[in-house]
Amino acid sequence: MLPDEVTATLTELGAPAFRARQLFAWVHKRHVESFAAMSDLPAELRHTLETHFTLTVPRLVEHVAAPDGTTKFLFALADGHTVETVAIPDSARVTVCVSTQVGCAFGCVFCATGQSGFTRNLSAAEIVGQVYRVHASLPAGQQVTNVVYMGMGEPLANYEEVLRSVRLLIHPLGMNLAQRRITISTVGLTPGIERLSTEGLQVNLAISLHAPTQEGRIALLPIAKQYPLDGVMTAARQYVRRSGRKISFEYTVVPGVNDSPQHAEAIARLVRGFQAMVNVIPLNPSDGLPVGLRLTSAEFTPRAARFADLLTAYHVEAALRRSRGQEVGGACGQLRRRAIDGEAKRKGQR
Repeated sequence: MLPDEVTATLTELGAPAFRARQLFAWVHKRHVESFAAMSDLPAELRHTLETHFTLTVPRLVEHVAAPDGTTKFLFALADGHTVETVAIPDSARVTVCVSTQVGCAFGCVFCATGQSGFTRNLSAAEIVGQVYRVHASLPAGQQVTNVVYMGMGEPLANYEEVLRSVRLLIHPLGMNLAQRRITISTVGLTPGIERLSTEGLQVNLAISLHAPTQEGRIALLPIAKQYPLDGVMTAARQYVRRSGRKISFEYTVVPGVNDSPQHAEAIARLVRGFQAMVNVIPLNPSDGLPVGLRLTSAEFTPRAARFADLLTAYHVEAALRRSRGQEVGGACGQLRRRAIDGEAKRKGQR
């Protein structure tokens, strides 16, 4: 709940409105997991809250840390479904990559999450709960500074809950994260991009490009049939115009598929005059990839670096994104997939 909703709820319960600020801060700033811990609330009110409401956060199932400090978490939700969350430390910054859906319905060919299919959307509570769980796991002196909606699922396909979670994270009575430290990614859901541009927020937008032509995008992102590239680019320009924020285009390099000089030249034409940058991403190895894409990570990174150099030569602002956490299954969905496969194997042996 947002503070005004908490106020309305407490008023119905006969509590004074000022208690809502205290309650909201306990949940979203101090991240307590029981009403009993809210020491400045009257005992009677705490009992009433326990009777009417629950405070639940995702349960940690597994976490694995890579040598570079990247930590991947597998969390179980109240209904038993699992999602992945990643903490990425970098100097004074700690970025949390959150999931917004259990699975994903869009089936991008190189994505481990899409190979598991779609189950359901997450609630705003389940999204911010991932951030709070990771925050609680950090060493003393560290705190979450950035949140990226780039985990399992398509954020703009769960628009209402994603936006509610953003408003919870940026609220001054809660974590008070800076809007410009939040990034929402999308495979290119044009209506969602257009709607986001009207919200009056200063969050960053990242669009999965992966190919500079409509035909190329369809081969890698089946949803491109429904939302053509021209419409995506028009919506992106509108977002830049209304928000004043630079957009990032995410470009996963699939060797021999989308990394030729012709592809680089086409990207240059596509983003010319655009307030944008291209993040070049080495393909992450995954067991579920099509056979033709199963190269080693050692082959992926040099190809991506060469493509980033090509873009720079065409005067495109481009950056090679460092691959983090490959030792722990860096691609979204890999840890969950292993857990599901392991559970299926155990059941088969019974």
